[in-house]
Amino acid sequence: MATKSPIDPELVRELAQLLNETDLTEIEVEKGDLRVRVARTITATVQVPAAAPALAAAPAPVVAAPVDAKSAAAHPGTVPSPMVGTAYRRPSPDAKPFVEIGSVVKVGDRVLLVEAMKTFNDIVAPRAGKVVAIMVEDGQPVEYGEPLLVIE
Repeated sequence: MATKSPIDPELVRELAQLLNETDLTEIEVEKGDLRVRVARTITATVQVPAAAPALAAAPAPVVAAPVDAKSAAAHPGTVPSPMVGTAYRRPSPDAKPFVEIGSVVKVGDRVLLVEAMKTFNDIVAPRAGKVVAIMVEDGQPVEYGEPLLVIE
């Protein structure tokens, strides 16, 4: 004998529509013993600004190979977000970013901050190398496991 599911499909549809309208990535509703969580995955696009014209005496700029969000997740040098929060590329709004594409980092160097519940958490380089892709903008919300940057 089949029992009727306590989850209202219309509620799930309304929550999914709310996600689309508000650009949230997940929403959870709990009432008594019923708990409904609706989540979606957002793919990030990386925009690399065009290089300024170089002077004759200036060395050629270093250009990193493009890394998209899908290949970044599988890349061994990917630094994933350890938590849900807001990523910051600089320690304060008027400061320089911790790293840029082409920056050389050592193990333990601070590369980003992720704010979660009003606490700023240092994100450090798990390996030494050169930053070849930055997958987040300053002040961008991030999910657990989302690729933040790639170090080769």
